[in-house]
Amino acid sequence: MTSEIINSKDLPKVDPVFGQLSFDNHEQIVFCNDKDTGLKAIIGIHNTVLGPALGGTRMWQYNNEWEALNDVLRLSRGMTFKSAVAGLNLGGGKAVIIGNAKTQKTPELMKKFGEFVHSLSGKYITAEDVGMETSDMDLVRDVTPYVTGISESRGGAGNPSPITAYGVFMGMKAAAKQKYGSDVLEDKRVIVQGIGHVGESLVEHLTNEGAKVVIADINQERLEAVSKKYGATIFTGDNLYGLDADIYAPCALGATVNDATINQLKVDIIAGAANNQLANEVVHGNMLQEKGILYAPDFVVNAGGIINVYAELEGYGKTEIMRKTENIYNTTLEIFNLADSKGITTHAASLEVAKARIETRKKENQQ
Repeated sequence: MTSEIINSKDLPKVDPVFGQLSFDNHEQIVFCNDKDTGLKAIIGIHNTVLGPALGGTRMWQYNNEWEALNDVLRLSRGMTFKSAVAGLNLGGGKAVIIGNAKTQKTPELMKKFGEFVHSLSGKYITAEDVGMETSDMDLVRDVTPYVTGISESRGGAGNPSPITAYGVFMGMKAAAKQKYGSDVLEDKRVIVQGIGHVGESLVEHLTNEGAKVVIADINQERLEAVSKKYGATIFTGDNLYGLDADIYAPCALGATVNDATINQLKVDIIAGAANNQLANEVVHGNMLQEKGILYAPDFVVNAGGIINVYAELEGYGKTEIMRKTENIYNTTLEIFNLADSKGITTHAASLEVAKARIETRKKENQQ
């Protein structure tokens, strides 16, 4: 049996990794494949100047491998800046597993993924993200110490979602302070898009403060359960983005702030938990600024989760976790003030703060 040899000059001239739109001088991209368990995963390590790359693992049924690669590139880059702005000694990394978390995730697959993480000798430390549970991190922990977000019974900080939500709530209050002169959210109409673990916790905080919460999600069962529990209004219209409200909180997947939605938005503030909310950071950051919508940069306000899991590495307890997460309020206000003073977008201001900290550490390391 013979196989046809393909001449390299006949292949299309594309750069599969370094030529990707979302490639931003990432240090390492690791493709993981295991035939027996069906594992197909990509680990992205963006930058390790401040410390080991820490970021969650997402399991998602991507349409194709290019989509998965683009996601891990964007997410890992975001983690670098998130940890830098939050003042943590961590770099940025992320992992994606291609597949349906409800039907294709098995203990064997998770342990095999853990073995790939272990092979990086601590350069990348994983945690939970979309499609993952604390129990999955416990399985990874069976084969490698390079994992956070494990259950409290095993010495971990547990599910980071409530802490992430609290940080978003603090960032949202800071945005209200900047926009309205008061951080009180009572009677403010807030759209929460995506009511998973983080979204539901955010709804709870908002409800307790007396906000008027509108919820939207693709899972009707979740909508009804959360509505019943907190008295939130379920969105039933055709166009969520055209809804009259004060604040839009994207808490599902990214890129919901784009050309189409910005032109429809009737809110004063965007502050949510989703990663990579701006489809194009420069273009859409400018569009929001021109329209007078205050954007609380996602990687600033959703840093509670990384603060929570970082506690496992540094050995600090719940009191310090909450103190650091509450400080997201002050950090967000500082970003807004920097943006105002320089006449730049809030996203550009947050990147400036993050990159300055990384550059300072790089110079220190070179001395």
